[in-house]
Amino acid sequence: MKLLFAPASPYSSKVRMAARHLGIELEEIRVNTAENPPELLDANPLGKIPTLVTDDGTTIFDSRAIMHYLHRIGDKRLYPKKDEKRTEAEVLEALADGISDCLLAIVYEKRFRPPELVSQDAIDRQWAKINRSLDYLDKNLPKVGKKLHGGHFALAATLGYLMLRFPGDWENGRAALTEWPAKFAKAFEPYPALRPKA
Repeated sequence: MKLLFAPASPYSSKVRMAARHLGIELEEIRVNTAENPPELLDANPLGKIPTLVTDDGTTIFDSRAIMHYLHRIGDKRLYPKKDEKRTEAEVLEALADGISDCLLAIVYEKRFRPPELVSQDAIDRQWAKINRSLDYLDKNLPKVGKKLHGGHFALAATLGYLMLRFPGDWENGRAALTEWPAKFAKAFEPYPALRPKA
């Protein structure tokens, strides 16, 4: 299977970590979405990453759809069997992905708009959502045990993106949250290599 991805993308990072955890081999193909590469647009009309192309040519996107596909084909489970625990994992993944959505909105606001048109109000609204979410996570962090799930990988990817793009802007005394990536890396050794990178 082929995974069209970008190394800085938290959503790509999440999927790559999950596949590695499940022992699923992927041919990883780096793409630059800004260039609208035909291979990506042919596979995903939205032109977004990650996009998975299965051996029979089926294309799967977005990252959560890919995660659930990997869960179904892997030898191990990516989400808990018990409904309550699975819901917890899925909500954690949704929260982490939502934080990444806000972070990317900030990055795009600064990157793609002329400086005089950048809206500080829009950026502040995104940071308000991010800060509420990070405060919540700092008080309600998931335990990292032998059984990792999709929510763990989503959170690890989001925190990796924060470390990459916003160092010093998010820690703000959140000791438990700041220490969580190191704990996760002990449970999932490939983390340093697969977290978002420039």
